[in-house]
Amino acid sequence: MKIVNAIIKPFKLDDVREAISEIGVEGITVCEVKGFGRQKGHTELYRGAEYQVDFLPKVKLEIAVNDDIVERLVDAISKAAYTGKIGDGKIFVYNLEQVIRIRTGEQGSEAI
Repeated sequence: MKIVNAIIKPFKLDDVREAISEIGVEGITVCEVKGFGRQKGHTELYRGAEYQVDFLPKVKLEIAVNDDIVERLVDAISKAAYTGKIGDGKIFVYNLEQVIRIRTGEQGSEAI
């Protein structure tokens, strides 16, 4: 089992959700986060005054899947989140040791 974390632009969330649903992913956790990478933030103008925005709004997705679907999931997220501009995001894949469904007590792949 793996857990896939993806950091994407907020306006791409619906596209990514549709893409992962098409490959059979049934569950996802979404968090609104802020951060920066190579973008290093940007300058905005508000009521005539310029100010620096250091942390940009992003969306973090956490998706637990079986090993056999990881490559298709990563591909689906990459294609759906792509804009070709800086700040498209990153995808991280981690090993997932154990999953337990609280309601039923199922463990491992059955709990996903």
